Parts: sequence; structure tokens; C-alpha cells
Amino acid sequence: MSGKPQKKAYTAPGITVTFEARRCLHAAECLNGLPEVFDADRRPWIQPDAASADRLAEVVRRCPSGALQYELRHEPSGGATEIADRPTRITRTPAGQLIVRGELSLVTAEGPRTDTRAILCGCGQSQLQPYCDHSGACGH
Repeated sequence: MSGKPQKKAYTAPGITVTFEARRCLHAAECLNGLPEVFDADRRPWIQPDAASADRLAEVVRRCPSGALQYELRHEPSGGATEIADRPTRITRTPAGQLIVRGELSLVTAEGPRTDTRAILCGCGQSQLQPYCDHSGACGH
């Protein structure tokens, strides 16, 4: 993979939510947490103005893959991004994926990247290294 990750932004008063589809592993935390905002059958599928910015940020933080991110905008001081969990936690799923939450510094095909949440490939077969893309044994 080359180039910058493709993220789509959805903006509402006080918050911008971004979605990076290739990292989504369909945990459905967003759909279950705020169905009035997240609806896979609707276009656009994210309607951030359907909930308060704080509630939306709370549900976005549940996304284990980090496909969903947010930035809160507090005028006039500017934006505030997600604060990483401390200490950083790594949990291995029964299939071998690594669920990581905290202060992350990752090396990707696009170069170094900082993050707060990710599901990493544990079998080495993902085409989206270091992230899991469900293509190998750990994604099933």
C-alpha cells in the first residue's frame, strides 16, 4: 500500500469524526452505541449532529480498531484529540489478533504513525501491516 491513508471526515458543531474504512473490522461498537448517528444502511452513514459531541466521542473511543477517530473543537482554543489510555494495554484475542489501547507509535507502509487504538495482525498475513485486515488466520 502506498500513499496516505484514506480517511473520510464527518463534521458537526464541536466535533469532527474521521473514518478509515480499511481499518474497520466491523465490531459494531458504533452501530450499537449510537444508532441514531451510525447507520450502515444510510448515506452518509455517519451523522455526527444527531448526538452531543461528548457522547459521540465516548462511543468513538469504543471502536477497537481505531478506524473511527475524533477531534473535539473547543472555541477559541482549538481542537483536542483523543487522550490515550495509560498505561498502554495489549490483549491477544483467541484468534491471535492483538488489541492495543494507549500511546502507540506504529511503523506502517505509509511511514510512522501515532495512534491510540489498533487491532494488530498476529499471524503476519495481513496486507495492511501492522493492522489486521481479516485476511489471515488471526482475522477469522
